[in-house]
Amino acid sequence: MARYPRSGCTARTTFHLVGPQTWTAVPAALVYDSADPFAVRVRFGDDGPDDVDGTTYDAPDDDGGVEWLLSRDLLRTGLTAPVGEGDVRLWPARGGLDVVFLQLRAPSGEALFELSGAVVGDFLRETELLVPAGTESDALGVDDELSALLRGGTDNPTGR
Repeated sequence: MARYPRSGCTARTTFHLVGPQTWTAVPAALVYDSADPFAVRVRFGDDGPDDVDGTTYDAPDDDGGVEWLLSRDLLRTGLTAPVGEGDVRLWPARGGLDVVFLQLRAPSGEALFELSGAVVGDFLRETELLVPAGTESDALGVDDELSALLRGGTDNPTGR
């Protein structure tokens, strides 16, 4: 199994909520943890100090912070082409602008955000220093877990 020197990284940025007549700046953080190598967390309302070493990760506060879980591949693809279905969609702006649009849908409503493609790209490059694209399964240790299960090393009390 591959060893990774750091466990994660964080990029604090500002998403712009696109409204009917104005845009609203929303502090946010992109959070990556190599223990969950396929995922990126988007934490809205996160305006804390920049902690890019990823050694600590606090859940969103009880003060209204919201978190969405996105696929790292979805973010990567969304930099250059429209991607996503259902609740999460991502696409680049036309005309070579450094803008990516993120649309999030929930039962309570939907939101359209504009964010910097360069920030997302830099963040993704940093995540790939931790876990290169295509090696996510190695980081999960799936083979080790499967071997343990086949050897009978399971926490299942029924023994099945």
